[in-house]
Amino acid sequence: MSNSVLTNYIPIFLFMGLAFLFPVVTLLLAKLVRPQTGGEAKLTPYECGVDPDSDARKRYAIRYYVVAILFVIFDVETVFLFPWAIIYKKQLALFGLVEMLVFLGILIVGYVWIINKGALDWA
Repeated sequence: MSNSVLTNYIPIFLFMGLAFLFPVVTLLLAKLVRPQTGGEAKLTPYECGVDPDSDARKRYAIRYYVVAILFVIFDVETVFLFPWAIIYKKQLALFGLVEMLVFLGILIVGYVWIINKGALDWA
């Protein structure tokens, strides 16, 4: 019985071996066939036709991250409006309207607070 169980796995192991060997053999054959041109010029950094003026690993201002996080927060919160709009007439009625107005009020108050704090000013 154990011999027949192991023979059922042979196609799986063969497929796993082929799945591993195919990309490796293909890359090795491509390295042998392709032309070796360019040298140092192809290995230099390239930024839209302009030579880079600084290291790519420089620090960004915290303002960039704040704006990115604020965008994600407000974007995720507005996603809640779509399911609400779909089932508004059938199930939510007046309670749903009041609930969504409270939600939008809190969202607008947060947005006004962020603007007053100057988080969205690009100086």
